[in-house]
Amino acid sequence: MTFLRSKSTLVNILIQTLIWIVLGTVLLFNQPLGWGIDVPYQFWIKQNLFFIILIAAYYLNAYYFVPEFLLKNRSRIYFLLITLVIAVIMAFMSWFDKYLELPRLFVEAFMKKKNSLKNLENKQGYDILTLAISALVLGISTSITTTQIWQKDRQRNQQMEQEKISSELSFLKAQINPHFFFNTLNNIYALTVVNVETSRTAIHQLSRMMRYVLYDTQNSTALLTQEIAFIKDYISLMQLRLTEKVTVNFITPQPLKDFAVAPMLFLTFVENAFKHGVSDTLPSTIDVIIEQDDNKISLIVKNEVFKTNGNNIEENQGIGLNNTIRRLELLYKGRYTFKVDDGGEGNTYIVNLSINL
Repeated sequence: MTFLRSKSTLVNILIQTLIWIVLGTVLLFNQPLGWGIDVPYQFWIKQNLFFIILIAAYYLNAYYFVPEFLLKNRSRIYFLLITLVIAVIMAFMSWFDKYLELPRLFVEAFMKKKNSLKNLENKQGYDILTLAISALVLGISTSITTTQIWQKDRQRNQQMEQEKISSELSFLKAQINPHFFFNTLNNIYALTVVNVETSRTAIHQLSRMMRYVLYDTQNSTALLTQEIAFIKDYISLMQLRLTEKVTVNFITPQPLKDFAVAPMLFLTFVENAFKHGVSDTLPSTIDVIIEQDDNKISLIVKNEVFKTNGNNIEENQGIGLNNTIRRLELLYKGRYTFKVDDGGEGNTYIVNLSINL
């Protein structure tokens, strides 16, 4: 955002420099050479003063009239002020002509060259040109200023929106991580009653996973390989307390092309599969499949839903799944598809998530 502001400022300076170069060139060559006379030096004094007045009018309009009147829905006052400025410029330049005695000097120059008075009447065209140049400069000032203010407002809104999204993502991520660890610690607590040695292994795996969450996911993204390794650790941790009646199939793409992904994004779907797809008495199968096609990554999680664990997953999905879907919408809006099929044979629940990275 700072780079964009610096670039915008540089472009603004270049545009205004170009405007004054072009205008100065126009005023330089705006001389009555066609009249066939020697231009008095007073004429150049007038042109220089006119140039300074145009600069003052430009910035008066840009920094006061436009932001204080035009952009605050006070258009009538704005156009009255612009008309007044042009009228003042016209009146002042007419008076300055007389003060410098330019009409008399031009008459004397014409008389020396014996030009007709008809050519002298062309001097009136300079009043029209003064009006046209003044109006043109103020028009350019209005156009450039309104465009710049609009661009600044758009950049400010984009920055505010980005900050809002970042804050919301941090909040959602903070909700997901404690939710995951709360469930996992409960599992380890139950495991300590059955097998102390196995519970030690589980604690070691959990510490490795916590290291990933606390340190490796501090940035907005993590590597896909890290995320897959984290899911593998989670599945391994869950298998420590499962019986032989539960079959877990974890399939990953080989070879794997690494990409940056949002951390802790797939975990919730895998976690829900273990929460709702494991029975205490009946055989069960959980399939976790990660597929990759160029820059497209897909996650398929398939499990049965047992009535003892809740007949309706939608009523038991908790904050984890809701927040993950919200993160998908914030991070990958328009670049992801999320489908749930809970009407298959044998009460099978299938989650299919695809993201274009």
